Amino acid sequence: MHAIHTDAASHPLLHHYQRVRQHSLQLAAPLSDEDCGAQSMPDASPVKWHLAHTTWFFETFILETLEHGFAPFHPAFRVLFNSYYNGIGDKHPRAQRGLLTRPGMAQVRAYRADVDARMARLLEAGLAPAQQQQLATLLTLGLEHEQQHQELLLTDVKHLLAQSALFPAYLEAPAARAVAAPAGKGGWIAFDGGLSEIGYAGDGFCFDNELPRHQQFVAPFELASSLVTNGEYLAFIDAGGYRNASLWLAEGWDWVRSQGLACPLYWRQDDAGNWLEFTLHGLQPLDPELPASHLSLFEADAYAHWAGARLPTEAEWELAAHGVPLQCGQLHPAAAVSGAGLRQMFGHCWQWTSSSYAPYPGYRTAPGALGEYNGKFMLNQYVLRGSSCATPAGHARASYRNFFPAGARWQFTGLRLAREVD
Repeated sequence: MHAIHTDAASHPLLHHYQRVRQHSLQLAAPLSDEDCGAQSMPDASPVKWHLAHTTWFFETFILETLEHGFAPFHPAFRVLFNSYYNGIGDKHPRAQRGLLTRPGMAQVRAYRADVDARMARLLEAGLAPAQQQQLATLLTLGLEHEQQHQELLLTDVKHLLAQSALFPAYLEAPAARAVAAPAGKGGWIAFDGGLSEIGYAGDGFCFDNELPRHQQFVAPFELASSLVTNGEYLAFIDAGGYRNASLWLAEGWDWVRSQGLACPLYWRQDDAGNWLEFTLHGLQPLDPELPASHLSLFEADAYAHWAGARLPTEAEWELAAHGVPLQCGQLHPAAAVSGAGLRQMFGHCWQWTSSSYAPYPGYRTAPGALGEYNGKFMLNQYVLRGSSCATPAGHARASYRNFFPAGARWQFTGLRLAREVD
């Protein structure tokens, strides 16, 4: 299902486990219990649910299998905090997670503490070599899974707070600091293409949807050196982009019309006509140098048509991304800075591609409930590449395949233009 490379000693794994688990609690720390229990839409989940579900993952897939004398913390949690694993059994309806006033946050914290203590004992126990390897494999997957939920926690909180006329900040904006001068209007970077190796290569962790590595032909192409900015996207709006059906995919135009949309999610105008953007630091003036974010595939594709370009394929994006330094986020995408080569590939916005989310040639779904992790979602979704400002450090790589439906835009999703070589 996935590839990992782990140290056979238990204590390095325990240290990594504790660090990731503590970070989830740190992300929840600025929030009230009321914040943590609310659900703003069916696609989002309460913070309390994220904290419990990631704990459920370790209890269900590791402790239930390897702990001597296993007994669940609470039998009902098996249903309440199951996300989509049909092989495990019944699930609480996703759209009704915000109705779970019980357990409260105190009991969810107690649940985490109990499972963490039991996991520590298991990691320090003298297991047989086969069990030790099984534990390391499942633990690594569980921590990568929790890091995915750390990003979702932030984007779900942002959507929740945006529903209030108070426009509350998750965290106050950091003090201004000196930064490099903005890069200005970016150019194009040319790539020769050819027969390329696509997919994960190495001895570290990857998800099963990044495998198997395979050859794919890519024609010569160019990528924009940086992401489309707020200022550039505002020009699209001012040119009537949301009123021009010829720029949109048919389903996208229906989507725009049915929802009455005229700008990206979290953009709004004040009474004087000034553009503002809601961020995790509260409502801020729209900065024209920052990347346009929270765009749907429909919006990204329409802008690309208007700009005389297109979205890259995921193979083009991956070919270009190899060797580009990784970055991690600061709760909001940052402006591109001057420099040669590709910028903002990681740590700013997930970047839409024109590629449907589908299995690679030779892909096989793993047996059992964990085989449901990725494979069953390979339909009616599109691939995004890179990572965002909300992605935890160490969680990004060139072969990572994120995926969402074409209308999704509550994640930090932006766009990078591509075009054929003349």
